[in-house]
Amino acid sequence: MFKKWGIVFAISLLALAACSKEEVIEEEAGEVSEELEEVEEIVEEEVALPFMAPFTGVGSEQEVTQRAILVTMNNHPSARPQSGIAQADVVYEMLAEGNVTRFLALYQSEIPDLIGPVRSARDYFVNIAKGLDAFYIAHGYSPAAQKMLNAKVVDNINGMQYDGTLFHRSKERKAPHNSYITKDKIFAGAEKVGASMELKKTPVFSFYDSIEGAKLGQPVSSVSVQYGSGSSFENQYTYIAEEGIYERKTAGILTTDKETAEPVKLANLVFMEIPHKVIDNSGRQEITLTEGGRAYLFQAGLMKEIEWENVDGILIPMENGVPVKLVKGKTWISFVPTKTGLEGMVNFLP
Repeated sequence: MFKKWGIVFAISLLALAACSKEEVIEEEAGEVSEELEEVEEIVEEEVALPFMAPFTGVGSEQEVTQRAILVTMNNHPSARPQSGIAQADVVYEMLAEGNVTRFLALYQSEIPDLIGPVRSARDYFVNIAKGLDAFYIAHGYSPAAQKMLNAKVVDNINGMQYDGTLFHRSKERKAPHNSYITKDKIFAGAEKVGASMELKKTPVFSFYDSIEGAKLGQPVSSVSVQYGSGSSFENQYTYIAEEGIYERKTAGILTTDKETAEPVKLANLVFMEIPHKVIDNSGRQEITLTEGGRAYLFQAGLMKEIEWENVDGILIPMENGVPVKLVKGKTWISFVPTKTGLEGMVNFLP
């Protein structure tokens, strides 16, 4: 008799355990279902963000009213890695003299606490800043650029006037590769020269709703552009399909931000063929930004041959007479001298 009740009791315990296990499974399934619903709601919220950053196309809960800030950034090997490079919405890379390139780093959606090393201005740097209606920052200038800055062609501050006050020298590097400026000093400088930091001119960049819209073109997973014959200014860009971005290397070294060690992550690469002319014994360049010309566009692991045009002072990638759509994110624009040409400097890699 006791054996019989023992069996019944054991069966009851098993039944209770099974019910309890089913309840736990149902409860966990309910939690997973709720989590999935939360994820779906988050995705829907991101898609429905009411505003868009003008230079990246990234959604924003608040309207972006910050005026663009354009900084001439040193790209000499002794100036690498640069501070604040990973936060730039757009980076323009072009020759300054000889085969040495400099960056024009454009900040709007995010302004880092420290930017540099800052380097000297060229007249075509000033023209780009003027077209963008950007607050322009440099340390030094060519004779032509000095005349333009003195004539107040753009709102600007320069380390030649504010070295040791708005600009500071790092002890880690030697001049002229050690001039830096902080976010606070940028805004203090704008106030000092009476420059508004409110956005007045919006660029005519166009963006896809998602990366899936960019799936047209020739598959190219890696591309390089080389300035000069050495490796110091040989830049390679590799597409990281899992992230939908390009990483950049110069002379085989990954381009990272000095302050955060964060790699530069690019959604779009644009190589523009532009007329260059050497104008003095220092190797300074005259670069013609008004004529438009051929270009290559790389996005989503694909390449397209397009054109570029100067639209109200802004250099815009164009296709069939309209602005080409970009993938949302950061963009790197490289100027390629027409004499060498895209075919002579840009190489598609396996």
